[in-house]
Amino acid sequence: MPAQRGQGQWALGYREPLNPNEQVKKDSNPLSVKQRVLDIYSVQGFSSIDGADLRGRLRWYGLYTQRADGIPGGKTAILEPEELEAPYFMMRIRIDSGQLTAHQLRVIGQIATEFGRDVADVTDRQNVQLHWIRIEDVPEIWRRLEEIGLHTTEACGDSPRVILGCPLAGVDAAEAIDATAHIRDVAAKYLGDPAYSNLPRKFKTSISGCGVHCTNHEINDIALVGVVHPELGAGYDLWVGGGLSTNPKLGVRLGAFVEPSRVTEVWEGVISVFRDYGYRRSRMHARLKFLLADWGPEKFRSVLEEKYLSSPLPDGPAPATPPTPNRDHIGVHAQKNGLSYVGTVARAGRTSGTQLSRVAELSERLGGGRISTTAQQGLVVLDVPAENVEELVTELEAEDLRVRPSVFRRGTLACTGLEFCKLAIVETKARAVDLYTELEKRLPDFDEPLTLNVNGCPNSCARFQTGDIGLKGSIVDGEEGFQIHLGGRLGEDAGFGRKARGLKVTADGAADYVERLLRTYLAEREEGEKFAVWVRRADEALLK
Repeated sequence: MPAQRGQGQWALGYREPLNPNEQVKKDSNPLSVKQRVLDIYSVQGFSSIDGADLRGRLRWYGLYTQRADGIPGGKTAILEPEELEAPYFMMRIRIDSGQLTAHQLRVIGQIATEFGRDVADVTDRQNVQLHWIRIEDVPEIWRRLEEIGLHTTEACGDSPRVILGCPLAGVDAAEAIDATAHIRDVAAKYLGDPAYSNLPRKFKTSISGCGVHCTNHEINDIALVGVVHPELGAGYDLWVGGGLSTNPKLGVRLGAFVEPSRVTEVWEGVISVFRDYGYRRSRMHARLKFLLADWGPEKFRSVLEEKYLSSPLPDGPAPATPPTPNRDHIGVHAQKNGLSYVGTVARAGRTSGTQLSRVAELSERLGGGRISTTAQQGLVVLDVPAENVEELVTELEAEDLRVRPSVFRRGTLACTGLEFCKLAIVETKARAVDLYTELEKRLPDFDEPLTLNVNGCPNSCARFQTGDIGLKGSIVDGEEGFQIHLGGRLGEDAGFGRKARGLKVTADGAADYVERLLRTYLAEREEGEKFAVWVRRADEALLK
């Protein structure tokens, strides 16, 4: 018991802050910072922002200070925060389930163009992230977002982050259950609630009935995965404790079935277990995955049911294995209502306000005026009549939003990187584009599904441990480079990529390395053998 109390677990009666971050949250609830932005900071400017708000509480409203220009990656861990930051912000617009109307997307595009130098990113958690945001402009941005039913509340911080959902919810014939209403109910009931705004660390959620598991349930703190119970009908299989960063862990099935009527209760129960029993001493060990690793799934389920739920959960079936290795919705596919959806991939998630406004216009003219963001940094235009499909494809391709991309472009993810992020060691967006462009030229006939995850630092915003080829930002021989992780995989036979001893490449040498590796794979694989399977068994000498 004393050892547990030393972790600062609230349920054990220990509430004294054990690190500066916990002290900041105790001093003032992070949600209180919004009023100071409106009344003080937006009027008096960047220099007036209190340090605890600037580098702490503002995150609860989706605001991170942006990296100053010209600071190389080798300085990231050396300089103080105030030396790294520019007087601008990255702002995450929260889009629970990724579902947008054309009007909402147009307003986002206009905001990016007017206030963010026409730069926007679609993240791999279905947010849209803006850059170059001035504190003076934040109230007006908030006002415009709130007018269209969007906001930035708890887009960052030690809080319940955006809720991932399938972009095809409600229209996909293969889905086990339409999660739209359940995501909406959780968001409406709990977001912005002070009872859940001081968690040990971030809390990531996925609620989806998707047949291809596009929201990657295995790496969320809580995931409700659509299944059909043989007696109780459609509902969800409950997973907890997934997460990546510097100590990755896959989520664990609790074996419990969640009926639709109990989604909000169960979600509140799991986040409450985390709030009350989560570790608050070390930020490195404060995620739910560490509590679950210590407790095990049986104890976690027992505490959840006995202390936080109205009654025990029934046992239930595991999710079915997806029929395809591609966990995305790229291309033209039929909806269950007779219309089609058109899924695109952007340039490693990088887009612009102008481009987003253009997609909004196309969705109104050629579709039903609905668009979804995806967990693969793409956009899906929904409700497209058959006679408009090819025109829409042509128009999107002209915008460099690829509907029929190469294997390499389809599978590439990239985090924000050195361009804007204070934690990054290497540039990612442009390097990811250069990488897939080179591979398209060098290996034009390569047609095996492949994921290339380009990450600027060890924190895994681009999920480098789960990619076939994961590139983790590093300094190599004094230059920007990457440590290589190979064979990561979610779903069947899930596991994290292996690290070959000393396997690093400079950023400029990445294309040469990946080309050589893939040619070796093609020559050495067994018939039908997937890359992740081959690379896990291959001799290290073949991976150099």
